[in-house]
Amino acid sequence: MNKSPLQHLKPILFIFVFITAFCITGKSWLAKHGIQQDVLLAGNFILFAVSILAYYVNHRSLKSTNPQASVRAMYGSFMIKFFVLAITAFIYIMMAKKNVNKPGLIICAGLYILYTVFETRALLKLLKQKKQSTISNK
Repeated sequence: MNKSPLQHLKPILFIFVFITAFCITGKSWLAKHGIQQDVLLAGNFILFAVSILAYYVNHRSLKSTNPQASVRAMYGSFMIKFFVLAITAFIYIMMAKKNVNKPGLIICAGLYILYTVFETRALLKLLKQKKQSTISNK
């Protein structure tokens, strides 16, 4: 069964929807624990967008016959994620000054790990699917 490349993104989309819904419905719980809803929503959206972009870059490289394309795409997507997230965090910290919401940033760091794990799993499934289709075409 040949799955669409977007099929593998369902867990990432689920995480995004779940975290967004939790932030919207659990506003009082977040406030009680000192977590700013805006920080979590913005962090979740940025992590989702960057993960989708990194997935797209890596997915495109799987179509290439050049074996170095995957390595370049992996490093490129890492650099994109790193710099976008570092610049975003820097801007937030400079704007908030002493009012930085540390629990929100720590949760966003955990979300970064979660998104990275599911993005890697999706890419590994795609690679496995590509290898199986290559073997069956021979």
